[in-house]
Amino acid sequence: MEDRKEKSAFQIRMAKESDAQEILDIYAYYIKNTAVSFDYDIPTLKEFTEKIRSIKEKYPYLVAEENGKIVGYAYAACFKEREAYDWAVETTIYMHPDCKGKGYGKSLYSKMEELLKKQNIQNMNACIACIDQEDEYLTNASPRFHEHMGFQLVGKFHKCGCKFGRWYDMIWMEKVIGDHKENPSAVIPITEV
Repeated sequence: MEDRKEKSAFQIRMAKESDAQEILDIYAYYIKNTAVSFDYDIPTLKEFTEKIRSIKEKYPYLVAEENGKIVGYAYAACFKEREAYDWAVETTIYMHPDCKGKGYGKSLYSKMEELLKKQNIQNMNACIACIDQEDEYLTNASPRFHEHMGFQLVGKFHKCGCKFGRWYDMIWMEKVIGDHKENPSAVIPITEV
């Protein structure tokens, strides 16, 4: 007899402001329990909602959703304010702690890259906490994930963040996704997946 297990409904979509609390709950876990985020305090729902709104004016802010529950999110944001940096973004990704290693992060970043290419973005950059010897607050899973996604290490800052009474390093990783023409096409906002 054929096994008829119900398939989960998985989708990647643009975040809505009404998702802010669910997304913030994921982020709060990393603030309270890890050195993945160097934040000490959890933003207010109002601050977090405004950040989503602001980012979506120009860049993708995506959520991975399974059976109506947000299991992770990723977004791109301004890398630096000066105009010559317009074709580079800083990317961020967070997964619900119970949903790591299931391919959701790869799906999110793949969709992010696809959308950024449509925007004429040339470089994806990621600022990542890391440590020489992993501890209970930080593993090097994020650098490994980014390497798996095609990012390369471009710089390391030593002991630049202190959290939980310990010093952590920070690295920058980069993925070139464009062809860097002499006169690049303007960056265009993106509003849908």
